[in-house]
Amino acid sequence: MIIGFTIFKYFPFGGVQRDLMKLVRGCMGAGHQIRVYVIRWNGPIPDGVDVRKAPVKAWSNHRLYERFADWVANEALREPVDLLIGMNKMPGIDVYYAADSCFADKALNQRGVLYRLTPRYRSFRAAEHAVFAPDSDTQILTISDINTPSFRRYYGTPSERFHRLPPGIERDRKAPSDAGERLRRRQAKRAELELAEETSLLLFIGSGFIKKGLDRVLRALKALPPPCWDRTRLMVVGKDNADPFRRLANRLGVDDLVHFFPEGRDDVPDLLLAGDALVLPAYDEAAGMVILEAMIAGLPVLTTENCGYAHFVSSAGAGIVTPVPFKQTGFEQDLIEILDNNKAAQWRQAGLALGDDETIYQMAAVAMQLFEKFAEQKQRRAASAVSPEHSRSAL
Repeated sequence: MIIGFTIFKYFPFGGVQRDLMKLVRGCMGAGHQIRVYVIRWNGPIPDGVDVRKAPVKAWSNHRLYERFADWVANEALREPVDLLIGMNKMPGIDVYYAADSCFADKALNQRGVLYRLTPRYRSFRAAEHAVFAPDSDTQILTISDINTPSFRRYYGTPSERFHRLPPGIERDRKAPSDAGERLRRRQAKRAELELAEETSLLLFIGSGFIKKGLDRVLRALKALPPPCWDRTRLMVVGKDNADPFRRLANRLGVDDLVHFFPEGRDDVPDLLLAGDALVLPAYDEAAGMVILEAMIAGLPVLTTENCGYAHFVSSAGAGIVTPVPFKQTGFEQDLIEILDNNKAAQWRQAGLALGDDETIYQMAAVAMQLFEKFAEQKQRRAASAVSPEHSRSAL
């Protein structure tokens, strides 16, 4: 088959972008040809992937995305694909990879009435409706169950169009099975980072510093008692604009505790081994792949209940899940607890055990089976639409 993917923007360190590459590799491994439609591509293009950049421009994102959707529709008419998979919500796609939360839910419950009069609201709501409307043919791949109820509540989407995928962790995130090797790599990376043995290293990893709650972490650092303050450092790793958070850290007086890497790093597996806890107090997170990556590296996790993969932390006993509605003071107490070494070994072992569960690596394989099924269904619908029986019934 020729399988098409659409994504607004590609860069190597984004969660959705990394998932795109997993799906692309899975499709290519099954012998299919891959075409990717994109507005901007920042990074190397994998061998054998046909990347087509849209010649569209606009002053606003919502208008840019509308023009992109129109361009993709025209391209797909000119050179058809067997299946078109959208990594973002847009009309005309056969499959939507649901890594984003429900726009309608956020717009109606977290924004004022005037926002719903804006062109941006109308555009994003229309794109979401095109995917989730009851009469749409778009199939929906979910990476957790956290947002499905909202989509069904606002759009009445039939339950049979939702297909849950297992996680798709990259195996290089799994800690070595040999404890001595884990310790050697941990010590080597900490020496490279010039971290004293008694220093507690917190990791905040992921693009989208606002959405993932970096401000909550910085405020929690400010509230640490003196013994914790003196031995704690935070590394912020991800593709985003760090300047507002540098200013916030400066205002809070915690700038000496924080090191920013806003262009990302390529040594994340070793950083996970070197760290003492991962923090992800997100405002909105459909899954949170880094939660599982940290767990299977043996890194205790502090996250919020609204993250799609937070339930893995709770069920495994591999860290602390802060309840929602979120309270900053409660999160601050949880941060102090995660920095307490009394449970560190227990949390680490619980996370390492998850790494032996083969299902957490199977996202691309399961998705590939669904893609082939969806393409066959699409072909049957097309054949039915032009059959003589269909034509006579239409008359």
